[in-house]
Amino acid sequence: MPEDTERLGHCPDCGDSISPAWALVEYERNDGLEGISAECPACEDVVALE
Repeated sequence: MPEDTERLGHCPDCGDSISPAWALVEYERNDGLEGISAECPACEDVVALE
């Protein structure tokens, strides 16, 4: 099985890498940029990724 090297970003709490499979919500922020909320698989918190 191939490794999933694509990632959304890093958890701001624990620093672990978060892959697209953990994305919960994509939204447009007030500044017009895209925001993503995802669950961190390591610390199990829902975090906002920039």
